[in-house]
Amino acid sequence: MQLEKSFGETIRSLRTENQLTLREVAEHLKIDTSMLGKIEKNSRNPSKQFIKDISILFSIDENLLTVAHLSDTVAYSILEEELATEVLKVAEEKINYYNKNKAKK
Repeated sequence: MQLEKSFGETIRSLRTENQLTLREVAEHLKIDTSMLGKIEKNSRNPSKQFIKDISILFSIDENLLTVAHLSDTVAYSILEEELATEVLKVAEEKINYYNKNKAKK
């Protein structure tokens, strides 16, 4: 699985590699075909349940799909910023700091 792709592109690739139609996957997941199409086009965010169900359907680690989705969220929110790379570095440092302090409590 390529994490450079968007979450939607990843889902579309998994579906087409397995020669499944939008309808077949949507029926399996018990969601609207249009909702699945919107997720594949990155115009709708997936729920946690969707990520869990799609990981089971395609036998993919749920954590990998969660990382793909959350990294899209972060990337799209700072994509247009000149300092995007610097922001990511500082954010990583902050996450490490918060996690370290949380572990002390």
